Amino acid sequence: MMGALIVALVIDVMKPAALGFTLSGMTSEYGVSRATASLVPLAALSGTVAGSILWGFVADIYGRKASILLSAVMFVGTSICGAMPSLAWNIAMCFMMGAAAGGMLPVTYALLAEMMPNRHRGWSLVLIGGLGAAGGYFAASSLSALLQPIFGWRILWLANLPTGLLLILLGRLIPESPRFLVVQGRTHEAEMVLARFGGGRVTRQDALSNDGADVAARPTLRNAGALVAFSIAALAWGCANFGLLLWLPADLVARGYSVGVASGLLAKASLIAVPTIFVAALLYSRWSSKGALVAAIAMLALGLVGVLWVERQSGAVSPVLPVAALIVGVNAIIAILLPYVAESFPARVRGRATGWVAACSKAGGLGAQGLAIAGAVPPLATVAGLVLVPTAASLVLVAWLGRETKGRDVDVI
Repeated sequence: MMGALIVALVIDVMKPAALGFTLSGMTSEYGVSRATASLVPLAALSGTVAGSILWGFVADIYGRKASILLSAVMFVGTSICGAMPSLAWNIAMCFMMGAAAGGMLPVTYALLAEMMPNRHRGWSLVLIGGLGAAGGYFAASSLSALLQPIFGWRILWLANLPTGLLLILLGRLIPESPRFLVVQGRTHEAEMVLARFGGGRVTRQDALSNDGADVAARPTLRNAGALVAFSIAALAWGCANFGLLLWLPADLVARGYSVGVASGLLAKASLIAVPTIFVAALLYSRWSSKGALVAAIAMLALGLVGVLWVERQSGAVSPVLPVAALIVGVNAIIAILLPYVAESFPARVRGRATGWVAACSKAGGLGAQGLAIAGAVPPLATVAGLVLVPTAASLVLVAWLGRETKGRDVDVI
């Protein structure tokens, strides 16, 4: 099951990641400006926001597995965009593909949180998510390098067909969540899933958990506050990842660094951040899930303060360490945040809560990309200062309202 879900996440991340490799081909074939062609990834990012919210509702009503398979079917359908004659149709289909990709990610975390044994849940959620993200970007860049020089940019759209079919075939290895089935009153199906994994029978107390789930799912001040805290953290992450980090190379060049030197500095910073996913998984599972998320947000805040300080020095200080802290914080937050959210809410609303926070992470990026297309990107120091405000707020709120989930049953949490 873990292997199948890693492949599913690789396919999921690969879809929007491949769009960056199609922009030059689209710009040339359709004869449009780069700003106009940038509407394609903007549409995809908008789709991920809508999909994360919509798929969360679907997952809580029709099931986790059904939502994942719905994304697979939509991946197959959107492969037709490889034959679209106009940019407008590419933009429309890109929105649909983004919705499928954005919706599948939080649902996968919800399924993992409900399927993994308590003692293995923490590290497996963080590691599977991290491997899926890294594998998705690697798959997108590899396909582009191997196939695009031969077949052109459209091959990256057509690749949705075989990868979507592969995901449908892997559906046999992906079970429905027994917790979701019990909440829905489908105890016999839950027992069948448990039998596949060597589990026992559904007890009378489990079968009566519908009443408890109704009570647990009712909004409380702590639950609402926690959701606000996670949402603010996700917005801050989106602004830092899709805005600050993307604008950083151009800012370094504008400050007098050559393109090669700027790229080298960012490469060194990225190299420092490579082990982040493994360290995050270790801290999350062995130390504290809440503490690991707080530490990740604090690292992002430290990186933002470092960027502000470097900007004030007017090129007299190397930006490697502040940028490394920034990248470490960004990587750690995205590795930890959605698994932590999936563990922090009851089964009846788990899909919606995780989907909402995932949508917030993309919404921050949507605003940043909108500024870029409009040509209204503010100075980097201003961006870092603005992102620091929600980062600091989320740090305080998560530390105050977050729950410790390490080693605890998700139903008890």
